[in-house]
Amino acid sequence: MSEKRALEDANANVDQTKVLTASDCENHVKLEAGDAAQRAADQTQLDGHDALPPTRLYKRRWLMVLLFSSYSLCNSYQWIQYGIISNIFMKFYDVDAFTIDWMSMIYMLTYIPFIFPVAWLLEKKGLRVIALVATALNCAGTWIKVASARPNLFAVTFIGQFSCSLAQVFILGMPSRIASVWFGSEEVSTACSIGVFGNQLGIAIGFLVPPILVPNVEDMDELAHHIRTMFYITAGVATLLFILVVFVFQERPKLPPTQAQATARSIPPEQYSYTASILRLLRNRPFILLIITYGLNVGCFYAVGTLLNRMIIEHYPGEEVNAGRIGLTIVIAGMVGSLICGIWLDKTKTYKQTTLAVYFMSLVGMIVYAATLSLGHLWVVFITAGALGFFMTGYLPLGFEFAVELTYPESEGTSSGLLNCSAQVFGIIFTICQGKIIDSFGTLAGNIFLCVFLLIGTIMTGLIKSDLRRQNANQLVKEAVERQKLEQDYGATALISKPQTPPSQA
Repeated sequence: MSEKRALEDANANVDQTKVLTASDCENHVKLEAGDAAQRAADQTQLDGHDALPPTRLYKRRWLMVLLFSSYSLCNSYQWIQYGIISNIFMKFYDVDAFTIDWMSMIYMLTYIPFIFPVAWLLEKKGLRVIALVATALNCAGTWIKVASARPNLFAVTFIGQFSCSLAQVFILGMPSRIASVWFGSEEVSTACSIGVFGNQLGIAIGFLVPPILVPNVEDMDELAHHIRTMFYITAGVATLLFILVVFVFQERPKLPPTQAQATARSIPPEQYSYTASILRLLRNRPFILLIITYGLNVGCFYAVGTLLNRMIIEHYPGEEVNAGRIGLTIVIAGMVGSLICGIWLDKTKTYKQTTLAVYFMSLVGMIVYAATLSLGHLWVVFITAGALGFFMTGYLPLGFEFAVELTYPESEGTSSGLLNCSAQVFGIIFTICQGKIIDSFGTLAGNIFLCVFLLIGTIMTGLIKSDLRRQNANQLVKEAVERQKLEQDYGATALISKPQTPPSQA
């Protein structure tokens, strides 16, 4: 209760928007819960009337999140650029479908072993170093691909894709960290959604652009020219973004956006134990359930995205461009869903209810998509795929924000890293299994396979205990501030109403 006592002693004239609130705690600092409260008390309880540290929101925060979204876009675009025209790359490099599937799955596989050292590096070195490494690896990968546009250089293009997949490890879990370091308490969910938005837009472009830039032609020299053109465009964009990050991207604002960030800055880095944080998270049962359910949902999305070309071509031969447009529809609808969900959470704070509803609708969308895929009407597939994407892709920021609620005050980089690691594991499993099922039994059986796991995920989401630690802390702080104001108002009233002793008469 030392944090509560410190807030009671804070100056009553401090601007209400500058007072520590738990929704300010979107940074969910690298703190041990008890130590954090004690340090906050030590800083504010000097003479009982010291103001809290100054905070400020900088306009530059929007530039930071947009720059992050841009290089996240460039990286995620490359995740699907091979898979969406898998039949063309199979012919060009003379490899089988499963090999091309690995050009997408390498993104998932690379993430699993590297996320933990990257999360540690984030805690030790900060956002700017992570951003520089991410854009440098992404830029290097794109130029390696430029050199691989020949039929006998599949190994080279795979190395380039591996470099880009390694860059993704430095990108995927950053939206919640950037939101908490730069944004105020009423903006964090929206800012996080904007960060996720860039990743989704990149996937959307990855569905749309490759089928347009690389048509299915028979002449190998012409095909090599089209592939090289696509690689050059990507490399040019990646290089520009790397230069912008070098000269524009900042570690953090001069003044923190919230009191929670101010407290976080006062904690010496050596007091943070990454291993202890991981162990605490693994003992958090609601969070463990969320890790599993998040992995099931996002893993299904990864499988659908990777195998979309194969599923569409099986029922609609020669429709590579429309396969890309369907993928675009899935992701664009998901981007709208993500932004709506982020704004909704900022307004209502109904984390479990919203997460459960969106998860259930993802299941419904997957069932409808599976049932209509083989009807022979592409316009129907566009509609059902869009509905699926609205909920399945819209779930991404919900999972991040719900995790931050359940794991407060642990670092959001660590919690989001564990969520993404689960998604990559399930993504690899689902992609391989669904691909084999499609080869043996057809697309309907493959999609039913995913529906079963989405049903399991929906049930497990309903079992998650809604332990909203951040919101509980917020309520305590609000009560402390209100009590402080009441006590001071009462003291002022008592002073005014105290009867005056008349002077003695001679």
